Amino acid sequence: MVVSMGLEANLRGLQERIGNACRRAGRDPESVTLMAVSKYQPPEAVAEAAGLGIKVFGENKVQEAKAKIGRCPGSLRWQLIGHLQSNKCRDAVQLFEMIQSVDSLSLAREIDKCAQKAAKTMAVLLEVNVAGESTKFGFSPEALVAELETLNALPRVEIHGLMTMAPWSPDPERPRAVFRELRKLKERCEEILGAPLSELSMGMSGDFESAIEEGSTLIRIGTGLFGSRSADRREGAGKEPAPKEL
Repeated sequence: MVVSMGLEANLRGLQERIGNACRRAGRDPESVTLMAVSKYQPPEAVAEAAGLGIKVFGENKVQEAKAKIGRCPGSLRWQLIGHLQSNKCRDAVQLFEMIQSVDSLSLAREIDKCAQKAAKTMAVLLEVNVAGESTKFGFSPEALVAELETLNALPRVEIHGLMTMAPWSPDPERPRAVFRELRKLKERCEEILGAPLSELSMGMSGDFESAIEEGSTLIRIGTGLFGSRSADRREGAGKEPAPKEL
């Protein structure tokens, strides 16, 4: 397969920046997973990214993923990062290894029911609206703490950690406070559960370096890897329309 020089150069640049951010934070670069946000990208672009060693891909919409995944290399890992409607839970449970955008107890219960029918345990991240933005989905920090034990008791839902999307800003340092608060919230959740949570999904193309410095284990990169597309909306989860990421 012929790999796009632009894609390869973008990935090299991202890997260098990830390494630098990890060094500043005293972390091992291997502790950070680069997820390729492949919404609107054709299977050919996914295959190119896979050929460069990327294994984890994030999709925003169940229907797009359903049409795409079967046309992509079979060894890839797929996660849902966009808002999930209850009537799409059955397909989401079947398609994805993880659902990052669990934003309410009612949705978690529906996922649990679908996972039970599929004889599967569904790995999830709990989406937190740290900044309290009205245009985004997610638990408030207070609601998450109040409902965490109920969420954890769902037999077919396995909580792996937390996810957030910081408010957009042209200054990559401004989201840092949001990332720091999510890390603190994860620590509080671990105290409540008496067990570690392995994942903090935070940081996108415009702010992933500060997210890594604040403890992110998974960054969601779309435009920074594939380049801008005229149809793109902002990566990650949240209500649409959302501001385009720079």
